[in-house]
Amino acid sequence: MNQPRVSPDQVREALRDVYDPCCADRGISIVDMGVVEDVRVADGHVEVDLVLTTGWCPFVASMSSAIPARLHDVNGVESVDVRVVWDPVWTQERLSESAREKLTLPLEQLIPYREQRIAQKKGA
Repeated sequence: MNQPRVSPDQVREALRDVYDPCCADRGISIVDMGVVEDVRVADGHVEVDLVLTTGWCPFVASMSSAIPARLHDVNGVESVDVRVVWDPVWTQERLSESAREKLTLPLEQLIPYREQRIAQKKGA
């Protein structure tokens, strides 16, 4: 009996259910955050390369365990390895448009902060 085949695109789509712990409150997946550098699939084995947003990322262990947990539910995935790679370096350009929108405060939310700072400067 043949094992169902899974594609890198299917893996990436499944990884949209794994959230970057830094941004989970805003619903930003590791895919939209731009930390998934590469996905390789061969004979049911999946390898995922991550680029961290910072070398001191305290959530690498959390993401490294959440990825296999999510992918083991994908038909055709037998095993998963997660690697951290340091090249290329993560930059904000890696953010998806959706992530950029979720990380940007609307002008209505920024105006009160601006007014507060102006009032503080006048009082100083």
